[in-house]
Amino acid sequence: MTTAPTVDPPRPQRRPELAPEQQGNGERLLVAVFTGVPFLALFAAIPLAWGSFLGWTDVVLVAVFYVLSAGGITVGYHRYFTHGSFKAKRPLKIFLAVAGSMAMQGPVITWVADHRRHHKHSDKEFDPHSPWRFGNDWKALAKGLVWAHYGWLFDGDQTSKPRFAKDLLNDRDLTRIHRLFPALVGVSFLLPAALGGLITMSWTGFLTALFWAGFVRISLVHHVTWSINSICHTFGKEDFQVRDKSRNVWWLAIPSLGESWHNLHHSDPTCARHGVLKGQIDISARIIQGFEKAGWAYGVRWPDEERLASRRTEQPV
Repeated sequence: MTTAPTVDPPRPQRRPELAPEQQGNGERLLVAVFTGVPFLALFAAIPLAWGSFLGWTDVVLVAVFYVLSAGGITVGYHRYFTHGSFKAKRPLKIFLAVAGSMAMQGPVITWVADHRRHHKHSDKEFDPHSPWRFGNDWKALAKGLVWAHYGWLFDGDQTSKPRFAKDLLNDRDLTRIHRLFPALVGVSFLLPAALGGLITMSWTGFLTALFWAGFVRISLVHHVTWSINSICHTFGKEDFQVRDKSRNVWWLAIPSLGESWHNLHHSDPTCARHGVLKGQIDISARIIQGFEKAGWAYGVRWPDEERLASRRTEQPV
């Protein structure tokens, strides 16, 4: 009696959303260093702020580079490159890609691919950073918040760039800036430090600017941005109808430059303004408006009143 040859069960195919290669241990180590070291600076910041290690030059440089790098994420990486909320002339396009790179949240094409995948699968299985990944009870949600805020950065599964960011891969300017990301990380630290040293004409000014406008500023930008992934998909108010858990969180509006009006964004992703209701401050929208008035941006997708009204969860009285 002959026996039929055994056949191995077919291996599960990787979803087209995911890249064929996975994140290696070396990449995980770099993520840990470049996100962990700036965060450690926050612990030293409070006692140092009471001494002579913080001057007005440092305060101004923190503010300038915070708006530059955070705005590079909110206006550039997010509203322009990911969602096409407006069109930009070539110098502005390059500037926004460079400014976003200085936030040290990854190269522009990688960031855009991840975020487009997030919108396609928002708060579902293949969302790269949903806080609801592990379930709905308090233990699962606590674990999910940590994942959405920081843990997902170490996930081995990488988003497929050809699937989610083919338009950016075909842009020669953006592929060059994407490859220059490590150098732009260096610029993000050394430029404010150099300015601090030149303004004060001292090495002390160089070091304090490196600490405050470099490490502390980068960590603040990181955690405010990551809070949109975690907090704004868990807590807050739902003013507009959505198919996920995106919410508006008012107290994050100013530090996030308007990104925390996240519920409207998921209801109408291509809208250039996220804070569309009365009293909702949206600094990023004001920046886009400034670019439009200067003639650097055009075709801006400003809110449409009819469309907004049709998506309200509660009709205004």
